[in-house]
Amino acid sequence: MILCIEQVLTADELSLITSSIDNAEFVDGKLTAGWFAKQVKNNKQLSRNNSVDKELQSIITEALKRNHLFQAAVRPKIIRPTIFNCYEVGMYYDAHTDNALMGKENPMRSDVSFTLFLNSPISYKGGELFIDTSLGEQGFKLEAGSMIVYPSTTIHRVEKVTEGKRLAAVSWVQSFVRDASKREILFDLDTAKKVMYQKDGKTPEFDLIAKTHANLLRKWVEA
Repeated sequence: MILCIEQVLTADELSLITSSIDNAEFVDGKLTAGWFAKQVKNNKQLSRNNSVDKELQSIITEALKRNHLFQAAVRPKIIRPTIFNCYEVGMYYDAHTDNALMGKENPMRSDVSFTLFLNSPISYKGGELFIDTSLGEQGFKLEAGSMIVYPSTTIHRVEKVTEGKRLAAVSWVQSFVRDASKREILFDLDTAKKVMYQKDGKTPEFDLIAKTHANLLRKWVEA
């Protein structure tokens, strides 16, 4: 499931993040790429060796915790530290698949990837995130503060920036529910349950959907 989520960050959070990284130290993005991805990755990322990175990590973490749509769709168990990246003119990230295991100590499995866009799409040209789907390649270029989540199993790429600068935050999640199709079923049931309650309140039909959702979650969760 590919899902776009609007307004993950508030205007104040977005302003704080962009102003903080405006003059911060960026390093070669190849430092965090796998052996093959190093050959196709051409961008910059915020250095982890500064206090700015730690402060911004906390902002993203809190934003994800309070976003009910992200929580329902992804079912996060572990979230990798966020990487803040920058694509200037001529920079790109060619087609690749994210590493299945991430982290040297206590490695986690990557189930879901996300990109949180940090600046307006009209402030740069190019820079679309292209994801390979069953319907072919689909491109995404969202408003600042919005996020796209997608399976880490996909082949995806970032188109070359031809004007301006693209700022984004990216990370990876190990879900409590490993299988993407099962996560989608749970998400659909959760969505239907909430709509039913808002429309008719607590009914026998609502109770049945709620029971099914809860029991499937018990069945599929990997604690």
